[in-house]
Amino acid sequence: MSDSILIAGADEDAGHGVRRQPTFAQRLLRKAVLGRLRGLRSGAILMRDALGEELLGNAAGALGTVPIVVHDPAFWSVLGRGGDVGAGEGYVTGQWSCTELVRLLQLFVRDRDVLLDVDQTLWSLPRRALLRVGQWLRRNSRRGSKRNIADHYDLGDDLFAHFLDPSMTYSAAWFEQEGQSLADAQAAKLRRLCQLVELQPTDHLLEIGTGWGSLAVCAAKQFGARVATTTISQNQFAAARSRVQAAACGDRVELLLRDYRDLTGTFDKVVSCEMVEAVGAKYLPTFLKVCAQRLRPGGVLGLQAITIAHQHYGEALRAVDYIRRHVFPGSFIPSVQAIVGAAARHTDLRIEFVEDFGHHYATTLQRWREAVVSAPAPFLERGGPGLLRAWQYYFAYCEAGFRERHIGVCHLRFRRAGG
Repeated sequence: MSDSILIAGADEDAGHGVRRQPTFAQRLLRKAVLGRLRGLRSGAILMRDALGEELLGNAAGALGTVPIVVHDPAFWSVLGRGGDVGAGEGYVTGQWSCTELVRLLQLFVRDRDVLLDVDQTLWSLPRRALLRVGQWLRRNSRRGSKRNIADHYDLGDDLFAHFLDPSMTYSAAWFEQEGQSLADAQAAKLRRLCQLVELQPTDHLLEIGTGWGSLAVCAAKQFGARVATTTISQNQFAAARSRVQAAACGDRVELLLRDYRDLTGTFDKVVSCEMVEAVGAKYLPTFLKVCAQRLRPGGVLGLQAITIAHQHYGEALRAVDYIRRHVFPGSFIPSVQAIVGAAARHTDLRIEFVEDFGHHYATTLQRWREAVVSAPAPFLERGGPGLLRAWQYYFAYCEAGFRERHIGVCHLRFRRAGG
């Protein structure tokens, strides 16, 4: 996985204390970064490294004081050159640690201007330019999509099974009550998606993005619909086939290994759960056109989509953060307005319903993160401490965004004209 969540070269001895003194250049970078961090308003960072301890920001802020230990002064070079992406890479390779990682990342989301001040410096300009070129090279053509999906989803089912519920549902759950199990919350979400499109036993449903098959099985078994579901992940295709067979609904579920752009046929309903983010901004109109073309007149499209506040959408499109670089290459996070606007400009789909449930995603990510932390052996055995830290950082990074409502997750229902 050259561009994936595993970054090679992690220091297995990281986290056991502060080591060597920084070079002159690293001292200059450290001074510049700390100067910017003093502008934090919503909380403070207690920074400790080989040069001592400094309190940066407002300790009386709502998020309190978060401790950070820099174990390797090379972190200052990595951070200076890489900004946000460099910070994540430094965590994965053990150059720094934090016992309150989610709260730290919440602080940077809340005081976003300070984060941008650290991220977008003259020192980081060359790396930022290279990252944008890299994202362009990972654009979601048919060939590019297949590579991007494989880089994340074909890691191995055993790793995903370690933190997902038994249905292997890798998207936001819907918690109907406090303390509900992840399995029950995911089952509730699957039912809500079927209800979102008003699924009936007489319907022929198209699902774009099979995952491990849980939604297709739910639609067939619990709602009695006929289902065609497509994926471009060889691994997920094989696993979904086994799941459908085990559920004894093979007569109602057709599994396809096909790019969404190559689909044919007409369906009563179309549903797609957290797939739109993977198509890339350039292909958003194409994706929505395909959804409309596959629907009969009057048919219904249901989307579950991770979204970003519209005022930050343009900025997010231009930037390459840690998630786009190392977790989901080629991805983007649309705003609700971007989705609805593209549908209005390029299709005859009309929006009927939007509901945000981002706080449920924060809880989902917390459950996944806790599962990994409490029993890390599968990750350590597969990729050592670096792989474990990579998944911890990924989950914490996303959880912080949802907790601060910088990003959300929405159910959207569209209806095609006519019918």
